[in-house]
Amino acid sequence: MKTEAAILIEAGAPPQVVELEIPVLKPGQALVEILYSGVCHTQLLECRGLRGADPFLPHCLGHEGSGIVRETGAGVTKVKTGDKVVLSWIKGSGADVPGSVYGWNGKKVNSGAIATFSRFSVISENRLTPVPDDVPMLEASLLGCAVATGLGTVINTLGARPGQSIAIFGAGGVGLCAVAGARLSGCFPIIAIDILKNKLEAAKQFGATHLIDASSCDPVNEIRSIVKTGLDMAVEATGIPVVISQALSCVRAQGGAAAVVGNVRYGEKAAIDPVQFNMGKSLLGTWGGASVPERDYPRYMRMMAAGKLNLASLISRSYKLGEISSALDDLESGAVLRPLIDMSLK
Repeated sequence: MKTEAAILIEAGAPPQVVELEIPVLKPGQALVEILYSGVCHTQLLECRGLRGADPFLPHCLGHEGSGIVRETGAGVTKVKTGDKVVLSWIKGSGADVPGSVYGWNGKKVNSGAIATFSRFSVISENRLTPVPDDVPMLEASLLGCAVATGLGTVINTLGARPGQSIAIFGAGGVGLCAVAGARLSGCFPIIAIDILKNKLEAAKQFGATHLIDASSCDPVNEIRSIVKTGLDMAVEATGIPVVISQALSCVRAQGGAAAVVGNVRYGEKAAIDPVQFNMGKSLLGTWGGASVPERDYPRYMRMMAAGKLNLASLISRSYKLGEISSALDDLESGAVLRPLIDMSLK
């Protein structure tokens, strides 16, 4: 069996859409027909050659999506043929099968435990979560990264509580989900910072109470004018080193915390004033928003089904698989919030 897929052949070069030979399933794997795939900033850095040396070239791409299980390998019990599923890079329960090797014109193409820039993909059992019938598969495709990381950072990593103040630096896909997480947690004020007006307007729709255009002001000073004692928490979702420092600077002494989410380009460093730590502030890392698929994805899906988490406006444009380079370009420029590959588009 063969599948069309977008693969990375050379770092810094555009992905190529090719036809791959699908390998035989190993125990603990499932063959999934991909319906939708999100396009994440991690893939952008990967394709631009900004994540350092890539020893796995050529390889498949994509780590969030939704689809239908078409076949299961030996020992798979978490999902069955015909199940609708979320695909996520975050490990859940089930077999952990590191990857597969596809065939391409007599060559080998590597794939990790998950890949979603393809019409069919071999996925490790622990990267799959069943989806109930009342959750749209279009929006479900964003659960595996944008939602898990954005909501999870606010709810799990920072442990937001009603009435706490928060700022989110960067209103892309993950940042907007962080804004939604802050709204769902009852935070106030919820301050969104970006340099693009379309993203700030989107942040308002997702629940931001205050907007700061960082292209025309010092965002730290603006935040201090809103919350004079300093914020309870901040989320950095830009991947820009100086913004990490800004996020830490704007939280309050003796208990304020900033969480770093954005992926920085390989080799870039952030400069942090140690005095910030002497003031009792915390700078936190997060692995996918500390989301646990079995615990958190059903909760996020219940929020979606109840209308409390509306992701439709996050998807400003859908792309054909063959338009993957345009999707990456638009993500890079900020023209779209979260590009989505719709496999039904030909």
